[in-house]
Amino acid sequence: MKINVITCADHVSPESVKGNTAVVVDTLRATSVIITAISHGAKSVVPMTSVEEALETKKKLENVVLGGERKARLIDGFDLSNSPKEYTASAVAEKNVVLTTTNGTKAIARSSSAARIFIGALRNARAVAEAAVAEERDAVIVNAGTGGEFSMDDFITAGAIIAHMLELKPAELTDVAKTALIIYETHRDLRSYIQEAHHYGVLEELGLSEDLDFCLQESVEDIVPEYKNGIIKQHF
Repeated sequence: MKINVITCADHVSPESVKGNTAVVVDTLRATSVIITAISHGAKSVVPMTSVEEALETKKKLENVVLGGERKARLIDGFDLSNSPKEYTASAVAEKNVVLTTTNGTKAIARSSSAARIFIGALRNARAVAEAAVAEERDAVIVNAGTGGEFSMDDFITAGAIIAHMLELKPAELTDVAKTALIIYETHRDLRSYIQEAHHYGVLEELGLSEDLDFCLQESVEDIVPEYKNGIIKQHF
């Protein structure tokens, strides 16, 4: 088994994930939102790369909640932002959540040639590692990044997932995967590392410290969402 990390969505090509198990990570905050929505009973999450696509998709589905952000802010006319705290059972249970975000939904779309696509974050790091190892094929952790650039928060999350994978099965790591693992192993106080990330600072300035606290909890969820045929549901 070989494990690789792709450091941002813009670096994903069909060839880089084809035939692999992909784990898409956007810790702050899209994949944390998806995990929370599925955990709270959402019928599905439908990721879209543009606001226009999201609005068109709403017309085709029943019981839709529109969620997402642009520049970390609520999109005009949408029901929910990209704050996982908003995706409560009362808001999303039995609903189809149509979601569009700046980075996370783009990373999911660009990973579509993978054999399986799981949704990962710190909150489900151990569970998603178990699901990836069970597939018994090479794995690639796709970091969404921020605005087409490397993001520290996603990178250390990749390291956490790799650490849990190695607890279950030996693997060959690429240099970038080894680096992510080293970063995780030497920064077990995750906040001390992640608070240096640019996107952390952006969210803090917007008064979203509760979101940061929520997203930085490690392995507190057993939920493993899977993207398949254009929608995300719980993996079984």
